[in-house]
Amino acid sequence: MAGFSYGFWYRKELAQILKNTARYSSVLDLDPYKLQTESVSVLALDFDGVLSPHGDDIPLEATRQWLEKCVAVFGEQNIFILSNRPSKERIQSFSQGFPSVRFISGLRKKPFPDGLIRIGEISGVRPAYILMVDDRLLTGCLAALLAGARPAYITSPYISFGQRPCAELFFMTLRSVERIFVRILRIFP
Repeated sequence: MAGFSYGFWYRKELAQILKNTARYSSVLDLDPYKLQTESVSVLALDFDGVLSPHGDDIPLEATRQWLEKCVAVFGEQNIFILSNRPSKERIQSFSQGFPSVRFISGLRKKPFPDGLIRIGEISGVRPAYILMVDDRLLTGCLAALLAGARPAYITSPYISFGQRPCAELFFMTLRSVERIFVRILRIFP
């Protein structure tokens, strides 16, 4: 419910995100070198839909390779996972390939800005230089707006109907409802 209530207050900004982010169909569309030239210093990444299908514990091979490029540009210490589901299996899988990438947990979940504020504190970077990459408008993108960070909206998240058909259908429906909600609200002054 927090997403919908905060979403109302940030409806114009969310509509702008929805309008301008078609170029980010997946996280692979985000060029780390270009992001750096656009004054991005820190990456905050959602896991489900962004690095792998919902519920997986390891990133897809393509997103692992993308993460390696991000590490070369930003350094592992400036890459964070801000997921509403930071499982110990995910943390363990990252510790093997990316030992300095940190998971943020123990705070209020997105859309509350607490995780992004904490990332700013840890990294010593102002929120305006943090890019939150998420496939949900009313969680990660809204958290970025609330924290003063920059959102990158992933419009075609990774899904796997073969592994988790009910969960994937639920989140596909939720993403559609969010987009409809934002489009309807933009008519309000």
